[in-house]
Amino acid sequence: MQSVLKSVPGRRSRIAQAVFVALLTLSVGACSSLDLFGKKDDVAPDEPPDRLYNEGLYLLNEKKDAREAVKKFEEVDRQHPYSEWARKSLIMSSYAYYESGQYEESVTTAKRYISLHPGSQDAAYAQYLIGASYFDEIPDITRDQARTDKAMDALDEVARKYPSSEYAISAKQKIQVARDQLAGKEMLTGRYYLERKEYTGAINRFKVVVTKYQTTRHVEEALLRLTEAYMSLGIVDEAQTAAAVLGHNFPDSDWYKQAYTLVTTGGGQVAENKGSWISRAFKKVGLG
Repeated sequence: MQSVLKSVPGRRSRIAQAVFVALLTLSVGACSSLDLFGKKDDVAPDEPPDRLYNEGLYLLNEKKDAREAVKKFEEVDRQHPYSEWARKSLIMSSYAYYESGQYEESVTTAKRYISLHPGSQDAAYAQYLIGASYFDEIPDITRDQARTDKAMDALDEVARKYPSSEYAISAKQKIQVARDQLAGKEMLTGRYYLERKEYTGAINRFKVVVTKYQTTRHVEEALLRLTEAYMSLGIVDEAQTAAAVLGHNFPDSDWYKQAYTLVTTGGGQVAENKGSWISRAFKKVGLG
């Protein structure tokens, strides 16, 4: 009798546990939005992609809050990754990053867009955003110009691959500004060498301007500096040619007046040597 009585508490405990498990199972099944402690599930249902997209546009255009807009566009990609809205949101994310000055993020997102949708109608714009992002980060000419090179390459891609797009003209304009920047860097270094009478180093820098960047505003001064450097080295033929090419292409330039004075006061005359690299360089682009 005692052994039977002693077994009752254990049996009661097992029955109580079974009842608890059954009740718990029913509770969870009946209300999946509640957890074990009666709290609501924190996982929000997916929002319609068009709603998220339009909220992003509103934040970007009306509220001028590009950073918050990015969050909406990225949410479209997260919740609806294979939808057309995700494609649109991806390019808008790149633009919103660009507008907020987050250039690295804009470039990364635009590159991702091009890799996923290379043949889409917005591929040209994505490529343009890459170039524009690099372009807006171009430093002054005293610093390294790696960003300028990247901007030119990316913008040239727009002009070359998408010549009929609405972004091609703007890309070409930015390329010209970038080229002027690179020419300015060469001129800065060339003047540095010239001031220290390191004429060969100076000539090499001015030569880059004349051969690669002669459509920039720096080419006139580069021809004068070549005249100056060659006269200093006693290479009169090249000095005379530099002055002659300068006078032929920019007859009203103040730089030409200085070059003319340098040559004539040095006992030479302004005359072009057709075999000079300077003459050949200008003939290549039809300026000579």
